[in-house]
Amino acid sequence: GNKDIITFENMKAMKNKAILGNIGHFDNEIDMAGLEASSDVTRINIKPQVDEFEFASTGRSIIVLSEGRLLNLGNATGHPSFVMSNSFADQVIAQIELFTKADQYPIGVYRLPKILDEKVARLHVEALGGTLTKLAKDQAEYIGVDVEGPFKPEHYRY
Repeated sequence: GNKDIITFENMKAMKNKAILGNIGHFDNEIDMAGLEASSDVTRINIKPQVDEFEFASTGRSIIVLSEGRLLNLGNATGHPSFVMSNSFADQVIAQIELFTKADQYPIGVYRLPKILDEKVARLHVEALGGTLTKLAKDQAEYIGVDVEGPFKPEHYRY
C-alpha cells in the first residue's frame, strides 16, 4: 500500500458503476479529497458506507465503499471486539508463558499450548455469563484427558 494509488483521474476513467473499496493500507490510497472537491461530481448516498459518485462530464458513476477507508472496518464488523479480546488474551498469555518458562522455549516458533488456549476460552465464556460443566473423573478417563484439560490433543485445530 501507499498513498494516492487511485487518483481522481483514475476514478473518472473507471467503468460505469465500478465498485471501489480499500482493504489493504490506510485511508489515503484513494483520492477522496479530489473526488469531493470536484464540481463535476455529485455524491449520492445509497446506504451507510456506500456512496455513488456521478461524473457529469462522462455520464458514468462509481460506487465507493466506506468513503475510501478500510472497508473491512467500515462496511462489516471488521474485527469484532470479542474476537480481538480472545486474540489479545492469547497473545498476553503466550508472553507470560514465554517469560515465566523461558528455559522450556528455545528460540523458535511455537503454538500456544491447548491448556492456555482453553483457559482464554473459559474466561471469555464466564465473562459472557456462561458456565462450563466440569468433566467427571470417569468422563475424562473415557476420552483420555485430564479433568482440568486440555480437552483436545495439541495437534487438533479448532
